[in-house]
Amino acid sequence: MPKSPKQRLAEIRESWERSTTIAVPPRVPAAPPEPGGLRIAYLVYRGNPRCGGQGVYTRHLARELVNLGHSVEVFAGQPWPVLDDGTGFTPVPGLDLYRDPDPFRVPHPREFKDRDDLLEFAVMCTAGFPEPRTFSLRVRRMLAERRGEFDLVHDNQCLGSGLLGMIEDGWPLLTTLHHPITVDRELALSHAENAYRRLTQRRWFGFLGMQIRVAQQLPRVVTVSESSKKDINAQMKVPLDRMSVVPVGVDHTVFRPRPERPRIPGRLMVTSSSDVPMKGLVPLLEAVAKLRTERDIELVVIGRPTEGGRVDRTIERLGLRSAVRCVSGITDDELACLYAESEVAVVPSLYEGFSLPAIEAMACGVPLVATTGGALPEVVGTDGDTGVLVAPDDPEALAGAIRRVLDDPDLAARLGAGGRDRVLGRFTWQATAKGTADEYRHVLEAHRAQGPVATPVRAARAEVAEPC
Repeated sequence: MPKSPKQRLAEIRESWERSTTIAVPPRVPAAPPEPGGLRIAYLVYRGNPRCGGQGVYTRHLARELVNLGHSVEVFAGQPWPVLDDGTGFTPVPGLDLYRDPDPFRVPHPREFKDRDDLLEFAVMCTAGFPEPRTFSLRVRRMLAERRGEFDLVHDNQCLGSGLLGMIEDGWPLLTTLHHPITVDRELALSHAENAYRRLTQRRWFGFLGMQIRVAQQLPRVVTVSESSKKDINAQMKVPLDRMSVVPVGVDHTVFRPRPERPRIPGRLMVTSSSDVPMKGLVPLLEAVAKLRTERDIELVVIGRPTEGGRVDRTIERLGLRSAVRCVSGITDDELACLYAESEVAVVPSLYEGFSLPAIEAMACGVPLVATTGGALPEVVGTDGDTGVLVAPDDPEALAGAIRRVLDDPDLAARLGAGGRDRVLGRFTWQATAKGTADEYRHVLEAHRAQGPVATPVRAARAEVAEPC
């Protein structure tokens, strides 16, 4: 039911009051590098580990880079990152327009400090997503004042137009691009329920044009799988010779088998940090509904589906309120314990550029059922040995694979042991940090040999002025 003007005004006033109580955290200096170590300015426009894989990647990669002797200072926007001792932190505050509990809020006039704030709010008002652009512009100005303090800049999938300005300013720069967001856009559009939703989705993903143009001009792009590398080349036209693959890792000391935590019969587990079609929660819920006709099944969802959203409505439609438990705001240790108690972990995604949930489950020794969407076969490994793979967006296939694992203890044991061995051999954060540090050396060598890549001032200015 639409809110009245009086209700909306009351919400705006509550949001303004909330803004007066929210403080920007202080800067935390980074530990100095060891002899031969590098000084890295690491950029992440949304840093919290509970808002998606970028926050997890940031925390663990930064920690392991510090352990290798490098100095890492994370420049991050809201929601703020969780970082380990030794990692530096510089807040890059924006308007935080999508914060909980008042997303798409109207800021108080006193919150507007500069033209980037005006741009951020104006783009949101037209249903666009401005954060990659405005974050990159803000952090460019910050870095310009600290030119002698860092050896290079590492951007984590911001791809804002300010990066071209950083290159123009002389910074050696590398970007991690986990997967092409063009895939997210196409899946969102294909699942839009009406013409209005298709229009708003197109508008929301308007930042993609900027990201594609920026990515095509970057000197070095690191991605997390061969599948993502191929898709970035095909969909974003980034040359293959400017990309390399460094897989993501998992903390195998936390995500480990826990024999003291007995499996709960019929418990399935899925991790999904966002309520979007790409994560495949709706097909999984339909599979759970099929399995519930023949046995007791409980599905634990790590994440919080949007109230009244597509997933929430599907739970209601299928009568699964009593069978689905949503959990959020937990620690990694608590997450690993939930994995240990599950009979089967499921990654039902329609597409993944990598999949942290897959390797977390495998590291815990939990039998995994996953789809063949995107890089999942590359991550999971051999069907029947380290996981069971099925076609994406196929509830019947998901139900059959889950049933097969539940009914075959020998298969479940083989999958659990094989998955753990695969993670230990390929997907640790130490390996991710070493591979990333090798890429830093490559960037610096190329920068010294060729000089910084020049970005024409006219093009950079046009990018800033162009609407999302």
